[in-house]
Amino acid sequence: MNGKTKAAVLTGYGINADYELEYALRASGAEARRLHIHELMDSPKMLDDFNLLAFAGGFSFGDDLGSGKVVANKFRFRLKDQMMDFVKQGKLVIGICNGFQMIAKMGLLPYADFSQKVTLSFNDSGKFEDRWVYLKMNQKSPCVFTQGIGGLMLPVRHGEGKFISDGATLKDLAAKNMVAMQYVNERDEFAGYPYNPNGSAMNIAGICNPEGNVFGLMPHPEAYNAMTNNPFWPGVRERITDWKGSGMKIFENAVSHINGKF
Repeated sequence: MNGKTKAAVLTGYGINADYELEYALRASGAEARRLHIHELMDSPKMLDDFNLLAFAGGFSFGDDLGSGKVVANKFRFRLKDQMMDFVKQGKLVIGICNGFQMIAKMGLLPYADFSQKVTLSFNDSGKFEDRWVYLKMNQKSPCVFTQGIGGLMLPVRHGEGKFISDGATLKDLAAKNMVAMQYVNERDEFAGYPYNPNGSAMNIAGICNPEGNVFGLMPHPEAYNAMTNNPFWPGVRERITDWKGSGMKIFENAVSHINGKF
């Protein structure tokens, strides 16, 4: 461990993927610790001690008011200035699943101006989707976390993962290559359900801000930290070293970026 990457993994009521996320960051070389949301609310200057902030998945506050909305409101009204400074300094933020819902609804994505322009809504299937999906990365995206990755297989587990926005915002996301990750089929083609598990516009699975240091995604890279996590691994292991690699590359990219290796 080099000690340069200091990661805070937010935890709190209903968040349940924080241990997995902490493990993935530590295994990638970060110095990571779980930090309760209210601990940060009480001492906002704690953010100065970190250069990576990770919003974990789960069902924060029971998804009351909508998935991620309570945490989003807490940050918008109590940590807005500190979060804007954090992002402007070039520090990294990642939000996974419920964490993506949080940072989208607080307005940290796509423009980090705390004005909400996108959301994650109920799946078109009308049910909780728990499946492995194929993902294709946008090679032109500035996203720090997805650099050098052609594609991945990752699990999704959500009931509200449908990416929605207005036409102007969707056009801007595409024009600026802020769409970092999209759902595809096994042939890298855009396809509907079940390949797009929630009905997201433009098959969007993850987006970043224009600078690429804030990233939100619905699939769970922290849940794919070894080849054998993938239930299909015996059949895909010959392809695993390239675009079927594990989710750890996302976190390794973050650590490498912070350590000045890019």
